[in-house]
Amino acid sequence: MRRIALLTAALTLAVASVCAPAQESNLPDIGSSAGELLTPRQQEAYGAMMLAQLRHYDYLLEDPLIDSWLDTLGTRLAANSDRPRQPFTFFMLRERQINAFATLGGYIGVNSGLVLAAEREDEVAGVLSHEIAHVTQQHVLRGAERAQRDQLPILLAMLGAIVAAQAAGGNSDDDAAQAAMASAMGLMQQRQIDYTRSNESEADRLGIQTLARSHYDPEAMADFFATLQARSRSNGANYWGESPDWLMTHPVTITRITEAKERAARIKREQGGVAEVCVRDPDGPPQCRTDSTAKPQYSLDGSNNPLLPPSLDVGAQLNAAAQSGGTGRFEFARERLRVLSADSPGDALREYERLAGGKKFTDAQRYGQALARLRGNQAAVAATTLAELLAEHPGDMWLNLAMGQAEARSGKAAAATTRFETMLRQTPNSRAVVLTYAEVLSERNTVEAGKRAQAVLRPLLGNSGNDAIFQSTFARACEIAGDPIRAGEAYAEAAYLNGRPEQALVQLNTLKRRSDLDYYARARIESRIAAITPTVLELKRQGIRDEDLRRQ
Repeated sequence: MRRIALLTAALTLAVASVCAPAQESNLPDIGSSAGELLTPRQQEAYGAMMLAQLRHYDYLLEDPLIDSWLDTLGTRLAANSDRPRQPFTFFMLRERQINAFATLGGYIGVNSGLVLAAEREDEVAGVLSHEIAHVTQQHVLRGAERAQRDQLPILLAMLGAIVAAQAAGGNSDDDAAQAAMASAMGLMQQRQIDYTRSNESEADRLGIQTLARSHYDPEAMADFFATLQARSRSNGANYWGESPDWLMTHPVTITRITEAKERAARIKREQGGVAEVCVRDPDGPPQCRTDSTAKPQYSLDGSNNPLLPPSLDVGAQLNAAAQSGGTGRFEFARERLRVLSADSPGDALREYERLAGGKKFTDAQRYGQALARLRGNQAAVAATTLAELLAEHPGDMWLNLAMGQAEARSGKAAAATTRFETMLRQTPNSRAVVLTYAEVLSERNTVEAGKRAQAVLRPLLGNSGNDAIFQSTFARACEIAGDPIRAGEAYAEAAYLNGRPEQALVQLNTLKRRSDLDYYARARIESRIAAITPTVLELKRQGIRDEDLRRQ
């Protein structure tokens, strides 16, 4: 987790330069109010760059089922925030530390450890709604503005150390670069905490309102705060890295927990007909009063929310979740994360042995254990458990996908094909079904299987330009099917999305020299070269080169 913090700090500086036009050497003009430092487009570029770098260093945990669960949860909360038009990107990290963070462009990351520590989905929603409020109230943007104004010399020195380490043949993991970043982080830490504390109350208040609008328990935020505080005390809060990382930038006190509980109680009274009306004061905390005549600002289905775009049918997407108070997938998602975030399938299986302790597993825990066995080359054993679970939960997508993989890897290819084809007919646009089936087909490594994988993936191709998993899966399918041009394009796109734009450019230029390109393929390749080249040139101008290409 420390490496993530250091990487994020380094990227904070990069936004001042990489997001600037390539022909300019000056930093963006530092404005006096949020929004003048970076345009929305520059903020989005920063968020995308950070995500690509996290992916490059293998911090992301990208899984179509987990992605779907997190996006459903996050989108539901964002649609009921005070700025429902604000775009958000939610992503999961494999780290087991308890943490979540928001950055520019509406990018919000959640550690696997936070989900594993939560007892219910409402608690995860509480943290997410808090981070969403940091974005909608422009706390993140103002924090970047303050960092650039007050700490630019520190950040410049840090980048200089990183570039020097790279020039010496090292990378950002070298001791010298790590020490430089750690020193800069230390100098910035107190100012960051002081600044963060001034926004926490507002993020708590708005986050609790978002929870209630989204039909989650408004007391969940305070409950999770109390859990984190208790864990911090038991682990020794003075040891860096032992207490939950979220507390490093979101300090929790008894007063804060009490205030969160009081706000939640006020929200529940509002639901009985008494609402809290708040007016934001730019020079101080929000001024709030109770109003027995006021009504809640938004409803879940968006029917009384004038800020929602008319084409967004929030009700159709969220009503089912509202009936249960959640997505209905939290326990399965938590167990899937337990397996996918473990260092190895063996470690995951040993964790389930410890969890058992003579107790009967829940269905979600049985699913997680079966998944660990599937990943540990025990497909036949996993299939037995999954068959039992499917008898109890017929038609469950998560169980069906795991069962299809277990059948394919235990020599029952025909049964797996039948299962996946049935699911594909039922949900032809499901990213999880499409990617899992394509992966199973690619594992067969035949031209016929490759062509079928291409056909399965192609309907989602137009909307998957920023989907690194999709691009890698499509590239492999094309390669097996004997379509080297399409494979080359997709591999280059995957390299770009994995934080390797220079490699992507090299691959595209190599592909462009092929004599068998038709007009359309050449036009696609030239278009991507034109789009990627400015990014690569700007990175070179900053002294940042792809370490693998430099060694060649």
